[in-house]
Amino acid sequence: MNILILSAGTRNKIVQYFKEAVGDGGKVIATDCSNLAPAIYDADAFYLVPRITSPGYLDCILDICKSNKIGGIFSLIDPELSLLAAEKEQFLAAGTVPVISPAVIVETCFDKFAMFNLLKKMSIPTGKCYVRKEDFYHDVAAGIIDYPVFVKPVKGSASININQVTAKEEIEVLFARYDDLMIQEYMDGTEYGADVYIDMISGKCTSIFLKKKLKMRAGETDKSVSVQNESLFNLIKNFVESCGFCGMIDIDIFDINGEYYISEVNPRFGGGYPHAHACGIDIPSQVINNLEGRENPVKIGDYQTGIAMMKYNEIAITDMNETGIVL
Repeated sequence: MNILILSAGTRNKIVQYFKEAVGDGGKVIATDCSNLAPAIYDADAFYLVPRITSPGYLDCILDICKSNKIGGIFSLIDPELSLLAAEKEQFLAAGTVPVISPAVIVETCFDKFAMFNLLKKMSIPTGKCYVRKEDFYHDVAAGIIDYPVFVKPVKGSASININQVTAKEEIEVLFARYDDLMIQEYMDGTEYGADVYIDMISGKCTSIFLKKKLKMRAGETDKSVSVQNESLFNLIKNFVESCGFCGMIDIDIFDINGEYYISEVNPRFGGGYPHAHACGIDIPSQVINNLEGRENPVKIGDYQTGIAMMKYNEIAITDMNETGIVL
């Protein structure tokens, strides 16, 4: 089984995990638009490709799939997930299975107001959201919500252009400067992250790994500790199975006075997945099982609690004299 990892970037661990899962029975190939993406050098082979927005990008990736007999493909960045989901049939026709949830739920994940409405419809607690600032001002006056709040793009990722604001004047400045913004309730509570796998054959949630976030940096979990919680397991399982998610997803959750609020859902590997993997939650092997036609058993909560993750900096050094640098 050959696997193609798109936009590998700095996610060296993901490449390494898939090489372990594939073993001698296949290869792991990576792509990126820059040869300064360290993760590509951990792959069995790599391709430098145009940027996602470039004309012909899809054809380029399809050619790589065909020429390398790629069995499964996934991406590590948000903008590419929409492409994989929307063009799933083209990949299947090339003999490659995109490891991605259905397009409609992928787009819902990337539209924070749409996700807010979906969670409300499912009666799952989540932070209040407003796309009309006038509706927010009305609820402030009614005592339904108060400052501080977050102002962020309705569609966005990687914590880009997110601002915590404490006054109406700040909201007016941001809404005048940028389009397609929303106001989101500030959730003050204990934050958890969940690394989840939904079997691509059975549709069942087979793995959930919960971590209590201890420290964040640049929107990603910097330090965390493994925990278990049956109420959260049940909430997550019912949510992902009801929505029809597929493959690996990452969920952010807040515990506010004993009630669990889903904050954000990312239909891909989260930045903190190495914590789950180190605790025995082997999602790459589950992906390979599915691609080879095998269902995975349900093993929710099959890991030890009290195991801490601490991220630290590492570097990769390579000689670029012959190839030159591609940014």
